[in-house]
Amino acid sequence: MKRKSSFLNEAEARGFFYQSTNLEAMDEFLTTKGRFGYLGIDVTAKSLHVGHLIPIFLLRLFQKHGHRPIVLVGGGTTKVGDPSFKNATRPILTNEEIADNLNGIKENCLKQFLKFGEGESDAVVANNADWLDKLEYVPFLRDVGKYFSVNRMIGFDSVKTKLTADNSLSFLEFNYMIMQAYDFYELYREQNCRIQFGGQDQWGNIVCGVELVKKKLGEEVFGFTCPLLTTSDGAKMGKTAKGAVWLSKNMLSPYDFWQYWRNVDDADAIKLLYLFTDLEIAEIKKMESVKGRELNEIKKILADEVTAITHGRDSLAAIHQTTTGAFGNSTGDLSSLTSIPRLKKPRGASIVDIIVESGERASRGEAKRLLRDGGVYINGETISEDYKIPANLPPGATLKLSCGKKKHLIIEVE
Repeated sequence: MKRKSSFLNEAEARGFFYQSTNLEAMDEFLTTKGRFGYLGIDVTAKSLHVGHLIPIFLLRLFQKHGHRPIVLVGGGTTKVGDPSFKNATRPILTNEEIADNLNGIKENCLKQFLKFGEGESDAVVANNADWLDKLEYVPFLRDVGKYFSVNRMIGFDSVKTKLTADNSLSFLEFNYMIMQAYDFYELYREQNCRIQFGGQDQWGNIVCGVELVKKKLGEEVFGFTCPLLTTSDGAKMGKTAKGAVWLSKNMLSPYDFWQYWRNVDDADAIKLLYLFTDLEIAEIKKMESVKGRELNEIKKILADEVTAITHGRDSLAAIHQTTTGAFGNSTGDLSSLTSIPRLKKPRGASIVDIIVESGERASRGEAKRLLRDGGVYINGETISEDYKIPANLPPGATLKLSCGKKKHLIIEVE
């Protein structure tokens, strides 16, 4: 369906839309540029991760169409913890830890995606600690708490999952929904912000904010949720064997970030191009018919584009050089492969022992079978189970060990 708002048209076409309140009224509201819309992010780590990318790119699209994004960092709500669909209670962080995380996110995870400033479409950062930390408990219960029905709150799926025999919902966590709703009230009152963005798991929290503004001020505001980042078979994306795929280069190298996107499942490549690149929709549509091995080129385009946005286009030259060394037949500049695991081994060390020690195979027998099948390479050349690190290599020399096409290790000679 064609929308009046250019933002909503592109958001739906790219796959950002999941659910909203009063979509028709929001569509009309967004025909005027310069509208405020906000995304709340709790600061539980020094970096955001790939799971945050859909709402962040949604804000980026919002700004592209002439509106003003507000990034609301949860300096206050982080002290409580969002219980939505969480099995475990979030650890309590100190004020110093929250401040440290907040600074890391501002400097390393936001500025590359949004333009901040005072212009009519520039983004701004707000911190809900500025008002939540000042609230007095009894006045807050009297002035805000009276608008919330406990019956309604426990009816939301995000709370239901905690109210099971295996889980518990602390009174601290139960307050989170009210605090997030109060954020919307505060941003509407101070900034005339009338849209809250969030993932689909935030629907209950967002609806509570919409209802609070309506009940307390008699004004309509809107909620807009986007889908969670999942694979084509419904599994959650954003994890690797090494852990979370962080957006900050201080916690995950640009090379590893690029490699994550290069290795996504073939079935997800086109969807991710729509979500996480600036390629025109018509250009992506032409790629939808690509099948088989040619999808590898599509995934390289995806990896290049999302990495260029996240870490700067200048990062690609070094990544491509490293990739040629790791995945081509040449050795490349092995000293640049800082993100690939490294082992120090003496001359004469057995390749079978190295494979087991690296964790690529659990036993010597499994390592030997891999070698016999021709699945192990040193600097791009197939080796046998008799291979040992050459005795004539100088200390500090490096060898690239590959087990299959995607598992790599750098061996430093002692």
